[in-house]
Amino acid sequence: MLRRAIYPGTFDPITNGHIDIVERSLSVFHEITIVVAASARKSPLLGIDERVELVKDVFKGKRKIKVDRWDGLIMDYARKTKSHAVIRGLRAASDFEYEFMMAAMNKNLNRDVETVFMMTGQNLFFISSTMIKELFRFGGDISPYVPAKAWKYLKEKRKAGDL
Repeated sequence: MLRRAIYPGTFDPITNGHIDIVERSLSVFHEITIVVAASARKSPLLGIDERVELVKDVFKGKRKIKVDRWDGLIMDYARKTKSHAVIRGLRAASDFEYEFMMAAMNKNLNRDVETVFMMTGQNLFFISSTMIKELFRFGGDISPYVPAKAWKYLKEKRKAGDL
């Protein structure tokens, strides 16, 4: 049976931590859809269309990975796409409480979908898109924390005065 999972997030920007979670999840699921959320409340660095295209570019050529966008409840998306699981990355114990509550709410919304928690690799556990975004905005070097395609894209936007 084909096991589909979705990996939702803002991916603003996509980080090496995100990639780590996706790549390890491929050993568990036949197909993963990365679902990019708009989330205006997080002061996005990039627009949603830019994030979707950047994530697509990062995973270009990977057959088992799809990229989509969604502005509603993730459980509605899971139902619509007949997904079996939602992947959530955990970096530290502080993530667990929030993620646990979200998983419980999601289970109430859609009993057919399981939440699967994946621990981020030890060398990446301190990375968050929020932290990377702030580092970038203040001129810091984010190249060790994001894929090369994301770093190149962000540098070009900064140079053009778009960021």
